[in-house]
This record gives sequence, C-alpha cells and structure tokens, in this order.
Amino acid sequence: MKRLRFVLIMFLLLVAGKAAAQSGNAENYRRAYLAEKNPTKKFWRLHALGKYYQVNDIERADSIRHSILLSSRAENDSARLYALVFDLEIDELRGNKAAYYTKILQLQPFLGRVKNPRSQVLIFHYLADYHIAFREYQQAELYLTEAAMIAKRARYYDCMGENLRLKAQLEMEQNNKALAIKYVDEAIQYARRSTDQALLATCFNMQSRIYLYFGQIELSVSKNLIAVELAIKAEDYPNVANYQRELGEAQFSIYNYDDASRNFFESRATAERIRDKRLIGLVTIDLGLLYTARKEYNRATQVLREAIRILQKYNDEDGLGFAHMYLGNVYRENGNYNEALRDYNKALVYFESAANRAEIASVYHLVGTVFEKQGKYANALVYLNRAVEIRSQFGFKGAAYPSYRAIAEVYQKTGNLQLAYKYLEMYSDYSDSARMVEVSTKIAEISELYRSEQLERMIAMQADSIELQRKEKDLTSAKLENTELRNIFQTYVIIGFLLLLILGIIIFYNRWKQRNIVQLQREAEMAQVLLRSQMNPHFVFNAMSVIQSYIYENDTKNSAKFLVNFSKLMRLILENSSKEFIPITTEIDILTKYLETQKLRFTDRFEFDISIEQPLLDDGLVIPPMITQPFIENAIEHGQLHTIEGGFIHIRFSREAEMLKILIEDNGIGRKGSGQSKKSKDHKSMAMKITQDRIDNLSYKYRIQGSMAISDYNPETETGTRVVLFLPYRTEAVKV
Repeated sequence: MKRLRFVLIMFLLLVAGKAAAQSGNAENYRRAYLAEKNPTKKFWRLHALGKYYQVNDIERADSIRHSILLSSRAENDSARLYALVFDLEIDELRGNKAAYYTKILQLQPFLGRVKNPRSQVLIFHYLADYHIAFREYQQAELYLTEAAMIAKRARYYDCMGENLRLKAQLEMEQNNKALAIKYVDEAIQYARRSTDQALLATCFNMQSRIYLYFGQIELSVSKNLIAVELAIKAEDYPNVANYQRELGEAQFSIYNYDDASRNFFESRATAERIRDKRLIGLVTIDLGLLYTARKEYNRATQVLREAIRILQKYNDEDGLGFAHMYLGNVYRENGNYNEALRDYNKALVYFESAANRAEIASVYHLVGTVFEKQGKYANALVYLNRAVEIRSQFGFKGAAYPSYRAIAEVYQKTGNLQLAYKYLEMYSDYSDSARMVEVSTKIAEISELYRSEQLERMIAMQADSIELQRKEKDLTSAKLENTELRNIFQTYVIIGFLLLLILGIIIFYNRWKQRNIVQLQREAEMAQVLLRSQMNPHFVFNAMSVIQSYIYENDTKNSAKFLVNFSKLMRLILENSSKEFIPITTEIDILTKYLETQKLRFTDRFEFDISIEQPLLDDGLVIPPMITQPFIENAIEHGQLHTIEGGFIHIRFSREAEMLKILIEDNGIGRKGSGQSKKSKDHKSMAMKITQDRIDNLSYKYRIQGSMAISDYNPETETGTRVVLFLPYRTEAVKV
C-alpha cells in the first residue's frame, strides 16, 4: 500500500505541474492547424490535435472527430484509414460497443489499398479484437498470425508487443491460463524493447486482468500498480483512470474497502480532469457497490441512479447493465424483491444487447437468489442452473461455484438432502481457501442429516444387509490402508528424485562456474594480446619518423594534421581495446583514422573505402574492437600498397544468415609475393592467430559458428588478398 500511495502522490504532483503546460500545448496544436494552408498537412494537423485531446480532453476529442472524418474524404487511403480509426477509438472510450465493432469491420477494405506494413498490422489487430469479442477464436487467430508475420518482418517491436497482448487475451477468453500468461510475458518483453511506455502499461494491465480472471487477486493488484505508474509516465490519462478503477475493484473483491474507496475517488478525479463523463459514470457505479457493501443503502441507491443517468447519454450497454444489477442488489438487501427483479431484468436486457454472457450468468444467479428468498424454489433452481450452464461456456469456469452453493441451499430447504450434499461438494471443489471453513461446516451439517436418514432406513433392513454393509466398510478400510502405503512409497520416490535433481543441479552449476572462470581468463589474456598487437611498435616508430621528417622539412601543416590524426587514433585504441564489443560507428571511426594516418605516411599512394548496410546502423550493431586491423596492417605493410599503381583497400560490413559478415579486399602484391619475407611470415601468422583465437572465443561464448577465410583477390595472378570474417550478430539491445 505504501507503493500505491507513492504512485498517487507522484500522479497528483505531475497533474499540478503539467496542467498549465497542457492548455498551452492544445493551443499550439490548434494554432498550427489554423495556420496551415496545405490541405493534406492541414488534415494531419487536425488529426494530431484530435490525438492530443484523446488523452487530455475526451469531450473535445469527441467534438472534432466528425471534422476529422470529413477532412479525410479528400485525402488518400492512409488518411481515411486513420480518421476512421480515430473515430472508432472515441466510440470505444464512450462505451458505444455497437458502433465500435461496426466501424472495425469498415477497416477491412483498406487491407488491399494501403501498402504501409504498420497500417496493415493495425487493421489486423482491430479485426482480431472484433472476433475475440464475438468468440470467433479461430478467425482471430488467423488475423493475429498475419499481423505477427508482418510485424516481425518489419521489426516493429511495438506491434509485436500488441500482437502478443491480444494473443494473451484470446487464450484467457478460452480459459487457457498457462498460454495466456506466457504470451503476456512475451508481450511485456517486446514492449520494453519498443520503449513505448503506454504500450508497456497496457501489457502489464493485461497481465493484471489475466490474474484477476483466474482468481489470483494479489498478483493482479501488484501488476496493475506497475501499469498505473507506467501510464502516468506516458501521460496516458484515460488508461490511468481505468487502471485506478480496476485496482479499486480488485481491492473491493478481497473486502479491502478503504483502499478500494481511495482508488475509486482517484479514478474519478482523473476522469474529471480529462472530461471523460462516461468513465465518471462507471466509477460512480463502483461507489454504489461500495456503499451497498457498507450497508449505506440510501446513498448507494442515489449514486447508482446518478450513474444510470450519466451512462444513458452514451449508450454504454455494459455500464448500464452493471448499474441496474447493483441497484437490484440494493433492493434485494432491503427485502424489496419486486424492485430487485425489475432492475435485474433491465440489466439482462443491456447485457444481452452487449453480448456479455458472463454477466448474464451473474444476473441469472441473482434472480435465482431472489426467488429462493421468496420461497419460489422451482423458479430459483431454473435460474441458478441456467447461470451454471452459461458459466461453463463463458468466462472463468470457477465463477460458477457461488451458484452451486445457492443450489445446495435451495435443495436443503426443499428437503432434498442428497442433492444438497452433492452441490455443496461441487461448491467446495471451486471455493477458495478463505471460504473453505464455512463450506466445510455447511457440508458437515447436511452430511449429518443425510447419514441420519440412512441410519433409519438401515434399521428397517434385514440382518444380511447390515452384514454386507459391514464387509463393505472393512473393504474400504483395507483399500485406504493400501492407498496410504502407496502414497508413502510415492513420497519416498519423489524425495529421492528431488535429491538427485538437486545434486545434479549443484554439479552442473559448479562445472558451469568453472567454465566461466576459464572463459574470463581466456578473455583477459586475449585482451592483453590484442592491445599489444594493436599498439604495434613498428607503426608507432614509423609514425614518429614521419612527424620528425615533417618537422625537419618545416612542413607544419602536414605535421599538425598527421599528429592530430595519430593522437586521436591512439586515444580510440586505448579507450576501446579492453571492451568485448564496441558500436560499429566507433569501429569505423578507428579504421578511418588508422587508414588516413597511413595515407598521410605514404603520401596518398593508395585509396580506401568503408561501407556498411544501413539496417546494421539502425539495429545498433556492436562488434569486437579492431577485429579487422591486423589484416589492414598486413595489406599496407606486406601487401606493399604504396608501391602499386591504383592501390586500394575495400572494407564491407553486411548481415548474412543471422551473422555479421566482414569482407576486406586489397590489390597488393598478395600472399605469395609477401611470403618471401620471413618478417612478413612471422607477422602474418601472429595476426591470423590472434584473430582466430578471438573468433574461437566468441564462437564458444555465444554458441555460433564463427569463421575466418583468406584467399587471393586475383586467383589467376595470385595477387591481392581477400579476407572474409563471420562473427556473431550482436546489437546494443542484447549486448551483455
């Protein structure tokens, strides 16, 4: 609860600090729209104003949506699509589900007209949402699969996160708890990679809804607290209000009325701030429910009628269904059963219209309890059994257990103790641990009555029946003893298996730890060798000689230029040599300065170029530092590029088969020509050994098949050198 209070305090401070700024932002959007002359740009400025209002002022967002639709008619398909999406999003915020789902179907023709992958994914996701709502799960799965393929191909992490969130909802609706939790966990990971705070908040809220759906209320509350924090950071105030309200409902379900009340009032304050009157109506319903639980019936009746008055303006069928259902509860608690039934019937009409099967079952259950209180037991059983039947098909199946108990009580009052006992047993299978004591007591009472009736019948039976009963009891006792022995044996087997498993884990951990120690030692040794190789003393001495010659010749311009390049190169080498990976941009900077220094040294007698595919830069590629430097040094020093007319070095970075491919080519004298020098042979083998060791080290650590291949650039003349390296494809997002 301390965390909740901290979140709420931070939220209030944010609201106070940003209230003035928001009015200014709205005015800026409005002025930009009015000042724009280009019709297309004017539409998109109006759309941007609408999106701003959508999270800050629902009434104004509603007021301009028709203008957005009208302006889009003269624009292209993309503009018309996003105008329609904005329109249906406002319908969803207003609770008009009929209009919302109707407009989703209007998106389908755009699939063949828009080419933008993100727009196609958006349409598929809305269509999947439609089919999930109408329990057409197979069709929803097809749309989600199509969307996932596009999003994955385009590397849209936010779209992948939303796709998995919808898959989690799909599995939840089908009572597949394990898959629902698996998909929502993956959705959270993609949302984090996308840096979209609002999406991340939505995914955590989905996780909270799943836990609540399956009765894990404590986990639901903890996940929704995170969702509230993230929604506040994202300034997604409609969802802030919704998540606060859901927090209150979860707290209410575990009888924590004080925290529930605080959350409801915070939600209402947020809804009033963004002028979301429909959400104010929904929170007012929750307050009515809270007052009913506190037995403040007059106050509950007053606020529930106020909620009905608000929600009637927005055609929110679900909201009106809940309002009438809770108002019926107030009348039932007061013993005014006719009024209760009247409001329950109204709730049924609204829930039927909204196709909300789970809440239809709730109303049937309540109607059954009213008939039970009126002594109309046959009617009560009809409605209670109908509630169980619907619950078995829609919603969380465990929600049927209150109906089992109510049915048992009806059978007890009608004297059918055998069926009462049966339904109380079914109720006990679903009941949570907090209510098990109450259920067990009730079962014991009816069991005692049932056993008494059995005893009376047994007294009237013949002696042989009594003997048969005794033998059956003996047989049952023997079976129980065998069962106990078998359970003990199974327990010992399980304990033995667990001990072996723990021992295996300890052995595996020790071996893994030893391998890591060896790995770290190898990396440290490699780093030292790499640093020594990169700080080649011959290159340093030659560079100093060049600077000295410039000074003797009084060539201050070239000496200064050479010295600046050389010092920057040394600094980059020293700063990055100890790292396992560096950004590709840093590696290119080092190579460029090294080659420019060598060009100055040899008075521009060769050319070089470095190229990299744009997706590698977009991905934030990282690379082992100076992995190519030994081969470039060989090309210059031993390939004698400065003696070749038109000498060149080409360096290419690309992605191939999920690996980083590096291609280094030069047109020097080649391996055969340079191999005549023993000094060249020694240096070359050292460079090859260092690089091969580094590749082997990376292959072992990252479970890849890295490689190094060296061949002649021109096989016919055996001149030039071609080096191909394959390394792990690593990005900043996965760097360790």
